[in-house]
Amino acid sequence: MSSLAAAKKKHREKTVRWGFMWALWTAVLWGAWYIPGSAIWYEFPFGSMAMATNEEYITVAAVIAGLNAVAVLLFMFIWLGVLGKWKDYGRTIVHFRKVTKWYFIAAIFGGLMAIFGSFLAIGFVGGVFAAVAGLMYPIVGSILANRWYGEKISRRAAIGIGMIVVGGIAVFAPGIVGEIQNSSGAWLGYIGGLMAAIGWGVEGAIAGRALDVTDPDVGLTLRFTGEVFWWVAVVLPLFLIFGDVPILTIIGQTLTSGAAVIWLLLAGITFGFCYVSWYKSFPLIGVGRGQAIGDLYGIFSIIFISIFTLTMPEWNFILGALVVITGGFVMFTEKRDEMEVLRAVPTDRKDKEEAI
Repeated sequence: MSSLAAAKKKHREKTVRWGFMWALWTAVLWGAWYIPGSAIWYEFPFGSMAMATNEEYITVAAVIAGLNAVAVLLFMFIWLGVLGKWKDYGRTIVHFRKVTKWYFIAAIFGGLMAIFGSFLAIGFVGGVFAAVAGLMYPIVGSILANRWYGEKISRRAAIGIGMIVVGGIAVFAPGIVGEIQNSSGAWLGYIGGLMAAIGWGVEGAIAGRALDVTDPDVGLTLRFTGEVFWWVAVVLPLFLIFGDVPILTIIGQTLTSGAAVIWLLLAGITFGFCYVSWYKSFPLIGVGRGQAIGDLYGIFSIIFISIFTLTMPEWNFILGALVVITGGFVMFTEKRDEMEVLRAVPTDRKDKEEAI
């Protein structure tokens, strides 16, 4: 083997290894996010609200999602400062038509749709249901990435994705049955879960393309800049104008509640760096693989909940965890040559036509 070929192989191995490591960090931090994301519902002012109408639930979910976006953006600005990338952020954001618009569109699906939908699912049904619903997003993301820009998913990778999704559902099976039986049955909670699955899948496919021409840290900060813009400039003012719930009072009470602010900051730092890892994995191993390994958050969320509540997981956790870990192993041991070209580019199609 020539020195060039050996160097190329070594670089490919390192790239894939780092891609899976970033995706695994996504899962760890995402699992941790469900603790503050669920706990804040029990703090003042949300815990003391009657929540007698669907409008109150929707308004509270919007307020929490909006403040969550602000908290994440705060930590992203700090992160850019630590990395010394403020100038890169300024140079990139001005190219709205060619670059930034894609992150603002991704923010609609990932923030206004997925994160808001996840908070709806938590509020109406429960955190377990919200986590299960989100497990479906790699299927959406991998299909769209393949159709939009030809990202290749091998049969082995598809099997791994399927095993991770099935194992994740097995982890939550008893809990989701109990939550559905004990919930109010409000259809908005189930719609929220569907929004989470579709929204995160679409966001990943959009971001995967935008990251081709953008630094991941800068791109992520642009994405949350877009989400904060949509919440502050569009969505929350609409609630203020057309809604009957005193949204400004709720926001003010939240920001003066020490416990609520702490949970928001914890949500911001866990979700912010979860997203950092998520976005860094896409260019290295592809959207489908990055999202699938990120789906391991189901395992980590149960682990963190067990630590905080001092309770042992049920037997189904062990079974589901084994299936999920096996699925991840199947994907990680995929031949590196099959992952060298993640996407079908115009030259690929031209070569195929000439061969025919």
